[in-house]
Amino acid sequence: VPLAEVSLMNKLIHTSLVESQQHVEILQRDPSSPLFSIKTFEELPLKKELLQGVYMMGFNRPSKIQEQALPLMLAYPPQNLIAQSQSGTGKTAAFVLAMLSRASASEKYPQCLCLAPTYELALQIGQVVGAIGKFCTDIKVNYAVRGNRVLKGTVLEEQIIIGTPGTTLDWCFKQRVLDLTKISLFVLDEADIMIDTQGLSCQSIRIHRALPKSCQVLLFSATYKEPVRAFAERIIPDPMVIKLREEELTLSNIRQYFMVCQSSDEQYRALCNLYGSFTIGQVMIFCQTRRLADWLSGKMSQDGHQVAILTAELTVVQRASVIQRFREGKEKVLIATNVCARGIDVQQVTTVVNFGLPMDQDGEPDFETYLHRIGRAGRFGHRGIAFSVVQRETVQLVHKIEEYFQTTIKQLDPYDMDELEKLAA
Repeated sequence: VPLAEVSLMNKLIHTSLVESQQHVEILQRDPSSPLFSIKTFEELPLKKELLQGVYMMGFNRPSKIQEQALPLMLAYPPQNLIAQSQSGTGKTAAFVLAMLSRASASEKYPQCLCLAPTYELALQIGQVVGAIGKFCTDIKVNYAVRGNRVLKGTVLEEQIIIGTPGTTLDWCFKQRVLDLTKISLFVLDEADIMIDTQGLSCQSIRIHRALPKSCQVLLFSATYKEPVRAFAERIIPDPMVIKLREEELTLSNIRQYFMVCQSSDEQYRALCNLYGSFTIGQVMIFCQTRRLADWLSGKMSQDGHQVAILTAELTVVQRASVIQRFREGKEKVLIATNVCARGIDVQQVTTVVNFGLPMDQDGEPDFETYLHRIGRAGRFGHRGIAFSVVQRETVQLVHKIEEYFQTTIKQLDPYDMDELEKLAA
């Protein structure tokens, strides 16, 4: 799945902040410069209309990244900043607050420019602007995205422009309706995706070069690996950097088991025994193919289970809707192909089932996908449990996974109900 689609899904499904346990690091060019952090939104120089919008969004207090980033973003003189943090930690709300604070309602021209890698992500950012800026009725937004045509000579009166790099370039240099010399705040969202997508980084750099030297630059990214750092340095020399350390997926907090079956029908009976033994709140079941996912979904639905299915054939919005329903508990079982093995955070999942192990084209274990699959059961420090229901001819894959990760995957008898109930206890 393209990184931009994973990012959009996470933006759509995160209706509340993720409580991350990761440590916040701050890198600054002048170590002697005082740093300020906040514990409440009231400590910030925010208009009362913005505070109302923040509380309407359900944010009662700042997240970890917001505590450190917002004082820097709203400081005078303005400071350039790179903020790195995983999905759901409040990055979008933070830079939206900065844009709404910097934009002057009395000035009827674009003052804040935000770039995102795709049309859908740009619209999603716009929805956050609309929600937080609900009471700032004089501040308007326009979208420099495909399908939103402007003619030469158009006078833009909106204070905030949200767009994709290609269309924004057209508005600036071809249509000449967007005057970059008047932009005072430039936001680049999803920088790691910009770098990963051909052409976007060059377009973003070209736009940045046309901005005034005094323009504040805020760069946001889910990662802070070497390509992001190098890209950032081309756009902002010596920026302040706030890093929420990336959460590493590990197997240490996940108990792993496997069951051996003779056929897919026997695998299904083993799954039913497992599901019947555990008081499972919500479970994710991973299948190697869409055909297998469809078959399993049909069988479980016939047996009266509330099942949702997630495959690559669904649109991003459809996928996000499926995940949202699952998060809300409307379905207890989510059957998925590898489309959501990585990047999707559903905190209440503590049990993952592999209905067959992930394999590469050569029939060898796909170790990375296995790690990301079972990692869904151990998000944000939670303890989890993972079961792999395999056919006899693929048992050797289990041992290869044990050897690769230096871990133990204990074998269970799928028909030993006493053992399953002991495990559940």
